[in-house]
Amino acid sequence: MGPIKTCLLAMATLTAATTSAWAQACPGNFKADGVPMVTGITYRSWDLVKGKAPAAVLKNLASAVAAEGFAGIRVDNATSSVAAIQETSGSGRPQTLRVTARQSGPATRVDAVFVVQAGQVAPEAYVRDALCRIIAGGRG
Repeated sequence: MGPIKTCLLAMATLTAATTSAWAQACPGNFKADGVPMVTGITYRSWDLVKGKAPAAVLKNLASAVAAEGFAGIRVDNATSSVAAIQETSGSGRPQTLRVTARQSGPATRVDAVFVVQAGQVAPEAYVRDALCRIIAGGRG
């Protein structure tokens, strides 16, 4: 294989890897902190939304939060955030969600934080998928 073909193959491979990394950004950025049933657990993730201003992303995020079944949704344009609660355990102790949309260079960075109180549990894979659906919802 000649040097030009080798270079083109390397560029194609790098492009494919970069595209894959962008597609996996939210799941790859997911973190959970806390000890199940002992302390509260904070789940968080983030991703970038290209080509949209934070205000437009914020409006889409509020709809995405509602689609995930959250209640008490509050949009705060001053802090560019959406806050909501979810009470699924029957304990009367709600879990909280906060999603922010901030300018980050040419893109908007969306951060989502879901907090489960001590004594409550949530399946990590489900929370990761739900947070990533909410963040992706910011794209519209």
